[in-house]
Amino acid sequence: MSEQTSNEPVLAVDDLRVDFAATSGTVHAVRGVSWELRSGRTLAIVGESGSGKSTIAASILRLNPTPPASYPSGSIRYDGRDLLTIGEAELQDIRGNAISMIFQDPMSSLNPTTRVGVQIGEVLRRHRGGRRRQHRDAVLAALRSAGIDDPERRATQYPHQLSGGLRQRVMIAMALVGDPQVLIADEPTTALDVTVQAQILDVLVELQQSRGMALLLITHDLGVVAEVADDVLVMRAGEIVERGPVEAILTDPQHSYTRQLLAATPRLRDDREERAS
Repeated sequence: MSEQTSNEPVLAVDDLRVDFAATSGTVHAVRGVSWELRSGRTLAIVGESGSGKSTIAASILRLNPTPPASYPSGSIRYDGRDLLTIGEAELQDIRGNAISMIFQDPMSSLNPTTRVGVQIGEVLRRHRGGRRRQHRDAVLAALRSAGIDDPERRATQYPHQLSGGLRQRVMIAMALVGDPQVLIADEPTTALDVTVQAQILDVLVELQQSRGMALLLITHDLGVVAEVADDVLVMRAGEIVERGPVEAILTDPQHSYTRQLLAATPRLRDDREERAS
């Protein structure tokens, strides 16, 4: 968990509402949520599938297709700008640069026909210009920072030649190569086994602390939250039902839904029972 803090939020969400048009009517996916994220802090948004947590993450970079998505109210402010209303060109300058995102499934996010080093370098070329060779050192440094050994060789490989854990590390390298202020990690370890999951979480924590980034973690797993987060938002059916520092949420949950999530997390349930005995 992080120690560096800032008084001013680097990202502020106010009364955000996200709707989706469907054949059966309007789906109110996010229902008026507000929160702030500060530099050097890790905020976890936790909830089951359909709670709206990933919709919020996608809304920050306007990745929800419109239509069917719409934003009836609210704002998402970064650096004095509302990300919901700025122009597409201005938003493109922010995506992958000031604000980056790690997705759940690397295989659907990485180009299977392009070497991973080239894909990481494209992020720098898009935002900083220059030729591919000019960014080679930065690409290799990003791979090293993500915990990848022998980055020179890995950079020449294609996604299908890498294990699931290595592909997720490549996604981390790609997200960090632009030195973002905000990193969004949407279920970054769900598809990984427990050992690799722990390694990826360690990498995220180390990088977040060393760079002083703001980290927004989207997850359904309170065990992951316990390892990484400073603060927690618990979501259900598009609304925040509980929020607070991670220790308070894990040791003294006030909402019945939070208690249900804790009971469904074996590692935390066993720890709580052991402390109570």
